[in-house]
Amino acid sequence: MAMLSTSLSGPKSANSYCAPEFSGLRRLCPNSNNVNGNSHSQSFLRFCSPRKPLKSVVAMAGTGTFFVGGNWKCNGTKESITKLVSDLNSAKLESDVDVVVAPPFVYIDQVKSSLNGRIEIAAQNSWVSKGGAFTGEISVEQLKDIGCKWVILGHSERRHVIGEDNQFIGKKAAYALGQGLGVIACIGELLEEREAGKTFDVCYQQLKAFADAVPSWDNIVIAYEPVWAIGTGVVATPVQAQEVHVAVRDWLKNNVSAEVASKTRIIYGGSVNGGNCAELAKQEDIDGFLVGGASLKGPEFATIVNSVTTKKVAA
Repeated sequence: MAMLSTSLSGPKSANSYCAPEFSGLRRLCPNSNNVNGNSHSQSFLRFCSPRKPLKSVVAMAGTGTFFVGGNWKCNGTKESITKLVSDLNSAKLESDVDVVVAPPFVYIDQVKSSLNGRIEIAAQNSWVSKGGAFTGEISVEQLKDIGCKWVILGHSERRHVIGEDNQFIGKKAAYALGQGLGVIACIGELLEEREAGKTFDVCYQQLKAFADAVPSWDNIVIAYEPVWAIGTGVVATPVQAQEVHVAVRDWLKNNVSAEVASKTRIIYGGSVNGGNCAELAKQEDIDGFLVGGASLKGPEFATIVNSVTTKKVAA
């Protein structure tokens, strides 16, 4: 059982769970004289002082197998991916971890045919329905045909660059699940939303869109990825990540069921690497990772997979 203190900020919609209150976070520059040219690499985040007495969020820690996914995004060539697969095949990975990699579409078949069976294959996106006259899209049926077991949906780059909204992403998840693909369902807030104390509200809205659409949570892994931490080199502190993971599990408990809250794995993504994964893995409600850039380096990705040993010690 995990307990975390938070405080309330902002109105709650009628459709969302009225959660314990969230203090919000703000960005501060280490050098107070530096008011120009702020960047993620020059800033850090800390909790604001709470405006009201603290309440407690209580939620069950997850009971699922540790899960680590590697999202290769739009990276790689035939040559570099051959080397990466070779590194993964030779890596010693802890046995009690579910490991998945998501190559670019054009290399899925290459990876599937050369990667050992210890690691499963995910796609980085899928279409919302059966294939047909949808130029540039990939159908769930096609992904299954080439051996994919999972698909990443709702990633911030799909939301904020391509423009996919919550409801469309929820429909895509429902279709993929209905056809037998597991879904890595991504949620997370922008920096300005975090600074405004809206982290919980944003994540709850994204969760609700999944909950309204999906037939079951049996094959869903939730990936909390704060947008301000993706590819920036700025990682949420273990306390920051744990706070949101507790709140997500609490939302599931109150809006879906206690069983789903306990069984659903909630993984963290956002500049995860071999140096910070151990401390993050120690957190009770962090059930694994969705890894970006570090997943392109076989030995480092193996280190992240094997951070499960830190979780065993912490338990």
